[in-house]
Amino acid sequence: MPVDILTEIEIDRPRDVVAAYASDPDNATSWYDNIKAVEWKSPKPVAVGARVAFVAKFLGRRLAYTYEVTELVTGARFVMATSEGPFPMETTYTWEDTPSGGTRMTLRNRGEPTGFSKVAAPLMSSAMRRANRKDLAKLKAILEA
Repeated sequence: MPVDILTEIEIDRPRDVVAAYASDPDNATSWYDNIKAVEWKSPKPVAVGARVAFVAKFLGRRLAYTYEVTELVTGARFVMATSEGPFPMETTYTWEDTPSGGTRMTLRNRGEPTGFSKVAAPLMSSAMRRANRKDLAKLKAILEA
């Protein structure tokens, strides 16, 4: 069963500010509750082909995975993907201007679980949706402070 979670939020900050902060892996531990550590596997800054390792805790389990940046349109779209582990995943951020001068940010996670993860996909989808909403709310609070 494929997983495809789309969440969005409006942040009262300019698009370039939101996009720059959210697409910088060094900021991930400040707004993603489940991400505990970030390690660059290629030279900074973020660019297509850059590789970044993350350590996360999700549903009580420690997860370690490396994302590769597959698409970067500054201020508009950022895509990272991993093909490792039991749950290959693609994460996409998009940013659009709102009529009030803020930013609408979308966060999409999609993947095709394998092994036991396939059985747990419905539970994982629900937990991911809750986590994404919480993380975007935290991002909003940080950027609007």
